[in-house]
Amino acid sequence: MTTDLIEFPALVETRDKLNARRDTLAGIFAEAGPTYDMSLVKSLQGDSNAKVAEIQKLTAEINDLKVDLDKHLVVAKAAGEAKAHADRGERGSAPDAKGDREKKAGKLRPFGQMVVESDAIKGYRPGSGSGPVARLDVDLKTLFSTSNGWDPEDTRTGRVEMYPTRPAPRVIDVFPQTTTSQSTVLYMEETVYENNAAETGEGTQYPEVQLKVDEKSSEVRKIAAFLPVTDEQFEDEERARAYVQNRLPFFLRQRLDSQLLIGNGAAPNLRGLENITGIQSQALGGDPIPDALYKCMRSIRDDGFAEPSHVFIRPSKWESVQLMRTADGVYIWGHPSMPGPRTIWGVPVVESTAGSASKASMGDFTNFSEVAVRRGIDVQISNSHGGFFIEGKLAVRADVRVAVIFYRPKAFGVVTGL
Repeated sequence: MTTDLIEFPALVETRDKLNARRDTLAGIFAEAGPTYDMSLVKSLQGDSNAKVAEIQKLTAEINDLKVDLDKHLVVAKAAGEAKAHADRGERGSAPDAKGDREKKAGKLRPFGQMVVESDAIKGYRPGSGSGPVARLDVDLKTLFSTSNGWDPEDTRTGRVEMYPTRPAPRVIDVFPQTTTSQSTVLYMEETVYENNAAETGEGTQYPEVQLKVDEKSSEVRKIAAFLPVTDEQFEDEERARAYVQNRLPFFLRQRLDSQLLIGNGAAPNLRGLENITGIQSQALGGDPIPDALYKCMRSIRDDGFAEPSHVFIRPSKWESVQLMRTADGVYIWGHPSMPGPRTIWGVPVVESTAGSASKASMGDFTNFSEVAVRRGIDVQISNSHGGFFIEGKLAVRADVRVAVIFYRPKAFGVVTGL
């Protein structure tokens, strides 16, 4: 049984406006052709930017009208259902004389018989989707319900909704990774380079040049975590073990992400990019963020003789860049409908909350950084912690040992004051 919608002026007017706007938009795209050439569109005035702006305005109107129409349809459907219910009440149904006689005599038919003989069953037609509604005169005290019977058996889905936190690590993906068998990574850095080479006349002294190399080091540090779990949790829920063993390494990688950018270097911390001595620094000052980022990139190129490979910036700071528009409303860093990776001045942008809230960091990670792994993530389970053995508990622990190296500090930089 279907319910007729009750149409009213506001619904009709909104629907007509919506259809008209849709037809207009379809006509514009038809004019533009499969290549969306705005120069072919004659129904709109101005250049391509102006025509795109009109399309965006028209799209917004369509969205608003669709919302209004949906609201009107809810009202129309409710009115139709109310009318249908009233019509059914007026028609009524023939009284069940037999049922009345039995009720007066103090005899009630079995519940199953009442259902079979009801209008709902008699009036049902296969494939109709619904049938007449029957109301049975049953003493509620005799019903077997969930309050004095079984609760329905429900099965939980397999989904586990994770706590909202910084997503899968992205900083570590930018760093080249190697392995080391040492507790400290040692390397040599050329700290003095004085090139006095020059054209020299016959019989004159050669210009002296200077070179000096110093030993540099980066300590291997450990990032660790542990979680207490009862024996019963692992025994009674087969997914619990996999969940814990996957979640603990995530904690470690997430912590490593922040250490690579903001670690202060004081043991047992790693020394992250923002705390490396000798990196480039550019204050935002009165510049727009794109200008400040470019000036820092230029310093890396001019003074560090390197090409920045990535920029790390907080999503809240990148937002102002992504939403920058011209005076006439055209997005500078690409229209919202445009797919593709985020870049600024041609350098890939990684949005991450791992770095400082007021800084953006960048550098040539490809050529002048490295994460040396002494030992990868190791997960162990034991009941030997404290009184866990007699308490029926398990200690699940995970750790990783790594060192981070920034071989050429001047190949990296930060923009401050964001």
